[in-house]
Amino acid sequence: MKLVEILKPDFVHEDERGILSQITHTPYGQVNSAFTKKGAVRGRYHYHKTTKEIFYIITGEIKVSLSLDGVSEEHIFKTGDMFLVPEYVRHNFDFQEDTYLVSFYTSCVELPDGTKDIVSD
Repeated sequence: MKLVEILKPDFVHEDERGILSQITHTPYGQVNSAFTKKGAVRGRYHYHKTTKEIFYIITGEIKVSLSLDGVSEEHIFKTGDMFLVPEYVRHNFDFQEDTYLVSFYTSCVELPDGTKDIVSD
């Protein structure tokens, strides 16, 4: 079982002006952008019960560690890479370079009752 799904932007257009990437045209419940410095760690092995997360690396490099039901994987993602982390998959990010990324959640992490769909062990 794969713990991460590798994705591609909907389309990429490149010309003498630069690059335009349409990351998605599907509605999402929450969209975040983040800048993280080389050597930092984010996530601390957490998971979500009700949302999937899609990440698009604008620039930089991260090592993503994932686990579910005794199965573990590690992946390196770099500038232009895009991937999806399903519900219940524990994940942790180690930033190999200064990194800008965008994350999309299929539903909001902040739940109507004021709690968050973030579970840490």
